[in-house]
Amino acid sequence: MDKKRETLKVMADFLEIPRDLVLDLPKLTITGRNEIHLENHRGIIEYSLNRIRINLSRGYLELEGEEFTIKALLPDEMYIIGEIRSIKYLD
Repeated sequence: MDKKRETLKVMADFLEIPRDLVLDLPKLTITGRNEIHLENHRGIIEYSLNRIRINLSRGYLELEGEEFTIKALLPDEMYIIGEIRSIKYLD
């Protein structure tokens, strides 16, 4: 981790500010096997009914499953439904 990122992490801990806000980390909320809410994304790399790849501040997120639908897409968050089989963080 670089020095700037480490400093931000320490400041966030000291000031009790959520790290996802300060460090631009993705926040993933999964409800069951069928709903995903993702905050702090950087756009969609690939979208199909069986796979979605999403750009993050560091690497990307890959979702695999069936019948994916993007129900909401905002500049920094998205809501996806479908049958989720796997979730991978990749650099």
